[in-house]
Amino acid sequence: MTEDTISQIATAYGAGGIGIIRVSGADAFAVARQIFRPVRGDLGEITPYRAHYGQITAADSGVIDEGILLPMRAPHSYTGEDVVELQCHGGSIVLREVLLRTWEAGARPAEAGEFTKRAFLNGRLDLTRAEGVMELIAAKSARSARAARERMAGALSQEIAAIRHRLLGAIARIEAGIDFPEDDIPAASAAALREDITAAASAVRRLLTGANAGRILREGVKTVIVGRPNVGKSSLLNALVGTERAIVTDVPGTTRDVIEEEISIEGIPLRLLDTAGLRAAEDAVEQIGVARTEQHMRDAELVLAVFDSSSELTEEDHELIARLREMNAETIILCNKEDCARVLRVADFDGVNAPVLMISAQAGTGLDALRETIAARVQMMEGDLSDGALPNKEREVEALQRAARHLSEAEKTLAAEMGTDFISIDLRGAYDTLGAILGETVDTDLIDRIFSEFCIGK
Repeated sequence: MTEDTISQIATAYGAGGIGIIRVSGADAFAVARQIFRPVRGDLGEITPYRAHYGQITAADSGVIDEGILLPMRAPHSYTGEDVVELQCHGGSIVLREVLLRTWEAGARPAEAGEFTKRAFLNGRLDLTRAEGVMELIAAKSARSARAARERMAGALSQEIAAIRHRLLGAIARIEAGIDFPEDDIPAASAAALREDITAAASAVRRLLTGANAGRILREGVKTVIVGRPNVGKSSLLNALVGTERAIVTDVPGTTRDVIEEEISIEGIPLRLLDTAGLRAAEDAVEQIGVARTEQHMRDAELVLAVFDSSSELTEEDHELIARLREMNAETIILCNKEDCARVLRVADFDGVNAPVLMISAQAGTGLDALRETIAARVQMMEGDLSDGALPNKEREVEALQRAARHLSEAEKTLAAEMGTDFISIDLRGAYDTLGAILGETVDTDLIDRIFSEFCIGK
């Protein structure tokens, strides 16, 4: 699978001071010799890990660009193969010309995520660490970037490996007693087995506890701003985003569709959605907008319910309050326009399990308290958001849940004194299931699907 040589642009598309073309595979150095002409000497003997300055040449020896060649020998490279990186000027045209030249010289176009996939296949990274690479690229906050770096460094991998190591020891002791009864190998004691199973199950539960926190750091909290028209929902979005993202007018119903922005509050990424005002829609377009608001409210993890503190509650307000009393999502009630004559009181929202804050989105007052409250509510909702060994993929959570079930069955079998061979079956199941998280026991179709989600050039 990795015998051929691949190449692709490894930097973002668009104009930039520097662009990088990465070439990886057995013929990477041969490709470099065909297309790169150093200003001194030649490339007959390429010295790895030393930058070479020169010209990138076309097939007719014409100059495409000046640049730097950085060669790396297997296995000490990102992919574990021979790798060369061509650093040239970062214009899209010149990068494309250099890339095409590498293909003319014998490389083929790299598929999405293929460089990292080769790093995985060559044993440079396990699957969780490889996925950390893409998470770092897609990080939505400094905190999520830190969590991605922890994953790349092996925080989750090491936790999984430690659990598997303990399980393997228990399996080995059991199977040694089964396979070699004539030898003087003591049978695994029930107490020792119980200790191993309990410790492994506890570690798996601890990882599952961090799954929601990991998902938040990777995806963000779906946060929906709701309220009747003209209470200041779009003004609140603009204030939190820090730019005039939504149109704000005195005309009710200005927002007809959902506006989505990503922000970070105290390191917690939020997917912030400004929705159409909740009321009996007057036309077909507004009806669609209100229907979308209703759907997003059902899917929301955090709801910012906005009311006009300068006016009495309307029928639409009362209907929204009734819905908030029944919702499972975390809710914060915001009485906006506090800089005007205040009419609403905290008692108006009795029965809603939510803090009530007085703010002015236009004047910017109360927003610091809102940010602090959002952070506190998210931590209550999802637990500790500490970085580290945080599973955040659906496949990882499902594998941990299967491992937990195997360990639970092993505990029951041990308690029923059914025999260690039956316990070994479930311990082996847990061991293999956890191995799938690291990529040791997964099929090639899953591997291909995972790396197809990576960006081109990585």
